[in-house]
Amino acid sequence: MSQAPLVLVDGSSYLYRAFHALPPLTTSKGLPTGAVKGVLNMLKSLRKQYPDSPFAVVFDAKGGTFRDDMYAEYKANRPSMPDDMRVQIEPLHQSVIALGFPLLCVEGVEADDVIGTLARSSAAANRPVVISTGDKDMAQLVDGHITLVNTMTGSAMDIEGVKEKFGVAPEQIIDYLALMGDSSDNIPGVPGIGPKTASGLLVGVNGGIKELYEQLDIVPTLPIRGAKTLPAKLEEHREMAFLSYQLATIKCDVPLDVGLDDLHLIEPDREKLLELYSLLEFKSWIDEVQRDAKRVELKAAPAAEEVAEAVPAAPVETAYTTILDQATFDLWLKKLNEAKLFAFDTETTGIDAHQAQLVGVSFAVQPHEAAYIPLTHSYIGAPEQLDRDTVLLALKPLLEDPSKLKVGQHAKFDMNILANCAIGGDPAQGITVRGIAYDTMLESYVLNSTATRHDMDSLAKKYLDHDTVSFQDIAGKGAKQLTFDQIALEQAGPYAAEDADVTLRLHQELFAQLTAIPSLASVLTDIEMPLVPVLARIERQGALVDAQLLGVQSIELGNKMVELERQAFEIAGEEFNLGSPKQLGAILYEKLGLPVLKKTGKGQASTAEEVLAKLAEDDYPLPKVLMQYRSMSKLKSTYTDRLPEQINPRTGRIHTSYHQAVAATGRLSSSDPNLQNIPVRTAEGRRIRQAFVAPKGYKLLAADYSQIELRIMAHLSKDEGLMNAFRHNLDVHTATAAEVFKVELGEVTSDQRRSAKAINFGLIYGMGAQKLGKDIGVDTKTAKAYIDVYFARYPGVREYMERTRGQAADQGYVETFFGRRLYLPDINSNKPQERAAAERTAINAPMQGTAADIIKKAMVLVDNWLTDSGLDAKVILQVHDELVLEVREDLVAEVSEKIREHMSAAANLDVPLLVEVGVGDNWDEAH
Repeated sequence: MSQAPLVLVDGSSYLYRAFHALPPLTTSKGLPTGAVKGVLNMLKSLRKQYPDSPFAVVFDAKGGTFRDDMYAEYKANRPSMPDDMRVQIEPLHQSVIALGFPLLCVEGVEADDVIGTLARSSAAANRPVVISTGDKDMAQLVDGHITLVNTMTGSAMDIEGVKEKFGVAPEQIIDYLALMGDSSDNIPGVPGIGPKTASGLLVGVNGGIKELYEQLDIVPTLPIRGAKTLPAKLEEHREMAFLSYQLATIKCDVPLDVGLDDLHLIEPDREKLLELYSLLEFKSWIDEVQRDAKRVELKAAPAAEEVAEAVPAAPVETAYTTILDQATFDLWLKKLNEAKLFAFDTETTGIDAHQAQLVGVSFAVQPHEAAYIPLTHSYIGAPEQLDRDTVLLALKPLLEDPSKLKVGQHAKFDMNILANCAIGGDPAQGITVRGIAYDTMLESYVLNSTATRHDMDSLAKKYLDHDTVSFQDIAGKGAKQLTFDQIALEQAGPYAAEDADVTLRLHQELFAQLTAIPSLASVLTDIEMPLVPVLARIERQGALVDAQLLGVQSIELGNKMVELERQAFEIAGEEFNLGSPKQLGAILYEKLGLPVLKKTGKGQASTAEEVLAKLAEDDYPLPKVLMQYRSMSKLKSTYTDRLPEQINPRTGRIHTSYHQAVAATGRLSSSDPNLQNIPVRTAEGRRIRQAFVAPKGYKLLAADYSQIELRIMAHLSKDEGLMNAFRHNLDVHTATAAEVFKVELGEVTSDQRRSAKAINFGLIYGMGAQKLGKDIGVDTKTAKAYIDVYFARYPGVREYMERTRGQAADQGYVETFFGRRLYLPDINSNKPQERAAAERTAINAPMQGTAADIIKKAMVLVDNWLTDSGLDAKVILQVHDELVLEVREDLVAEVSEKIREHMSAAANLDVPLLVEVGVGDNWDEAH
């Protein structure tokens, strides 16, 4: 029987990775714990994989090392360790020891050197070694006995793996690092030499940097970009290259107080673990230790040993299958029906869910095992594939069964593709996917909306440390990019199977983190996941638009632009290109002498929109005209010209796409077309809404929350004045005006109400006295006096703001009414401007986020009611705090009443939620 490998864990590497990869978890007392949990999870996994192995968990010791003596700048560019990481080191070390792992910290050297010494010693004794690390420097240690594993991905790297990844053999890795340098450790290398050049040089001379410098004369002949200039560059930096070689070399002869025989696992110290887990508030692990202790007590005899879990003794390799025969398909169909949860993904001819065609489907039922079913690959030489309709009809009962739980990555897209798959060529015959229990895009978004992008490639890298095969890798780029049906199955199969596999693995990682924060798990399961099928239905329903009316509006906008252009020429005294920043800058700043408010990165006076807006506010005529011109141009190009082109030829409607995982606060956004940005305050914007029409026999019904963010502010601040205004159904802006201007309610003028409205909304968005003064036409001193009076009349609002700033600074995030978190990385920034922006966000985000959660819950309630009632009414649009429905004329009164009822019930605040409903033949009339 082969000898169990020595397992050496690069603790310092995993500490940094866990700290930066995981959400900033904290205890109720504010102690950071995320990195501790991440590293301990990894160690527990390793212990299960290698139950019979000796172990060492190695960390860097405090203080400098011999490399600092060699090169004073070594690691000098690294920022100092964050305080939130530093405070986790001691509890992590104690937890590692309490778990029974040998822990090593040796002064004067790095963890790499201790690992290298132990690895070489073990290999010399013919014992296999597994080094668990994510550090590329360790590749220099790989040989016939030593293998690297990445515990987060389950991938392994042997000699061939090193060659494949770096292009050089393990014995050349030090030379490779010496040439290209290492920015993370501030190893200088040779300037201008990157990975490809470094590997090309070493392969070309068949050796290391010693051989390279002995053969500089052959370098110009090597097939390397810029080879002719390399000898001079190498000669110039010869000394630095050899110094870099010394810095990159792992020291493998460190004197150690322990030998291989000392590195055995011991029984966990359960009493110490309970103490540590209580401090760190790892509640599920406390239960685990207590259950484990109970099992030990109940063992009948001392000789009865605990049975280890059956796990592979080596990193798991992927098993991806491309299904081309009925027998394999039947086998996988059986697996899917028996699985408690499976991941699925579709491959298509494009990214528009309402135009793209289905090419194939992939599935995964357990990590690292997945299959792809190609259906319509049509390139020359493509193998025969299973009949598309036969496969879809076989999958339909499984995919439509709500009890068969499924996980996807951006599953709404796959749901729409399958709903539109037209089995047998019939557009009405699709697959209505049910049972989508989880979506990894949404799991990541709810866990931390600002930590990363939420696409699969980004998530795989962040949470699994796995580099996925990108679409461009197999399809190419630009105009010559292939559609998926033209990609050879040798490439398409593994790519598609990986999508399903990674989705399943991401779910296991992300949902485990979410369940550690119950409020976030609730946001996912109670708000985001129920919304997925609702949005899919709204997108498929689409909205009817009057293309002819849009054409008329486009002509009118064009005429107005011509008139505005004429006015601009008249003010400037000459003709110029309104779209040219250079010509516009010359007119504004050189000819007209307007003040330069901002410069571009190249030092030129800026003509950006925010600059023109400020100049327009100061009554400069040309910027005013230019702002009007740009507004008209944007409406024309984005809406009146573009919307008719976006009408789906199959449905005759426009189908926007809603995005749940974009806005940090939880708000939905839309694209293709973006319906959130149609201006409602201008006549031109309202006219565009007139083109969204009801079909014959129907009406459009628009239901909108009234002053929802102010109502949420009243609830969160518990300010009696604000709450009373809403409870007594007063106009809150009039009520505020009466307080600020010290007049009776009935005496408030329209100007005073307008100013009060600016104050109400301005303060919750963090507006200062100067900006408020500009908005309402008073000087800064007067505006500040208004603000002071406002806070005196509504003291609860000021207290809420101060309390929220403090909480955000203490815990690093704020929460909505439903527990959604928004992390604020700049809340304790040393830069006042960044910190002030984060504080403004901290105050506003709970209101914006709560409003977003409320409209989402309302959409689910309304959709459930419409589905259950069977009434001829459908939601066709969602914009900010508004829902737009298409309702049969005779049902308008009934639907209006029920919509108010369900939307008002979406949240139980201390003040009522008021819903205003309008009806019309088009969106503008209804709103």
